[in-house]
Amino acid sequence: MQKAYKAVLFDLGGVLIDIDYHATERAFENLGVSDFKERYSQLAQNELFDRFECGEISPQHFVNLLLPYTQSGTTPNQVVAAWNAMLGAFPTEKLKLIEHLEKTTPLFMLSNTNELHWIEVERAWRKVSADPMQHFFRKIYLSHEIGQRKPHPETFEWVCQHMGFEPADVLFIDDTPQHIEGAIKAGLQVHYYRDPAAFYALFS
Repeated sequence: MQKAYKAVLFDLGGVLIDIDYHATERAFENLGVSDFKERYSQLAQNELFDRFECGEISPQHFVNLLLPYTQSGTTPNQVVAAWNAMLGAFPTEKLKLIEHLEKTTPLFMLSNTNELHWIEVERAWRKVSADPMQHFFRKIYLSHEIGQRKPHPETFEWVCQHMGFEPADVLFIDDTPQHIEGAIKAGLQVHYYRDPAAFYALFS
């Protein structure tokens, strides 16, 4: 039985917006990068992707670092399109839930994301809502803006302090096991998102 919580902290990718990591993998394979799966996955990223997510590398620098791994003639725009291929849509049911919850519960977001993905995420959001995301979330914490990322417990501690809530009063929802583990170490309540039905049942 979930304890009472005073605020909800949402992950973005895989919880609120649909994600298909294989789409980016396939897109890079089409550009000649045969080992992209080894370089990047949901569970393990090499240092380049971590640094990009923490805002230590500019989008232009990131693209320029990936270009040499692609086949001759690949353009920067093709690299960006391949990188963004994983991003899907915001399901309408999720938007309705956010609109409903926001009326009674402080909502926040914590996402390991990068500047290129965020541009695409905002584009996807505008397809389903006339209101900006900031209308529904009191604060959106993006790794490339705050310079820190999940699953580090100190990231969760810093975010909760900034939110103005004790970690024990925050329900964190994420679909990545190591992020859930980091949140537990920091003292948050958690829901490991694996099944949409269980997710919706949390708020029914």
